[in-house]
Amino acid sequence: MNSVFGKTTIEIIKGDITEQKADAIVNAANSHLAHGGGVAGAIVRRGGRIIQDESNLWIKSRGIVPAGSCAITSAGTLPAKYVIHAVGPRMGEGDEDKKLKQATENALQTADKHHLKSIIFPAISTGIFGYPVDRCAAIMLSCAVEYAEKETGLEKIIFCLYDDTTLNIFKQTLDDIIG
Repeated sequence: MNSVFGKTTIEIIKGDITEQKADAIVNAANSHLAHGGGVAGAIVRRGGRIIQDESNLWIKSRGIVPAGSCAITSAGTLPAKYVIHAVGPRMGEGDEDKKLKQATENALQTADKHHLKSIIFPAISTGIFGYPVDRCAAIMLSCAVEYAEKETGLEKIIFCLYDDTTLNIFKQTLDDIIG
C-alpha cells in the first residue's frame, strides 16, 4: 500500500525489517541500547556485533537515550546503511502517546539531518513494551503524514510489519487518515 504526501511516499509492507534495503531502518530500542530481544535483537544478530558496539559507545559518551529520543549507528552487514535506535514508551510509564510521537518524529528528523532518502519503521513499542497496535498505528502514521507534508529530503517512509494483524491495522489506519 502506497500513498504520496508532499514529495514523500508512505508505504506499508509485510516483512522482516532486517532484510529491507533502505538508507535507515528504525530499531525499537530501550534507553540503554541493549539489543537483546525483539526487533533490536534481530537487528544485531543479522547486522553483526558492530551495531551493539557502536550503541555501547553512544551510551558511554552521551548517556542513556530517554523515551521519545533516538541514537544512530551504522547498520553493520544489514542491507540498510544506518540503524536509527528510537526509544518508544513502556505502557504505564506516563505520557506514552506523546513519547511515541516524539520517537517517530525524532527518527524522521535524524534521517533528514543525515541527508537520508528512505527510512523503514517497525511498530515501535508494541512488543514487550505493551503498547496497543491500533494506538501505535494512529500515532506513527499521523506523525509520518504530517512530517511528509512539510519540507523534507525523505522520499520514502516505509512501515514494515511482521504479521498480518499488525499489517492490516496499519493499512486500515492509513486509509482512515487519508479519508
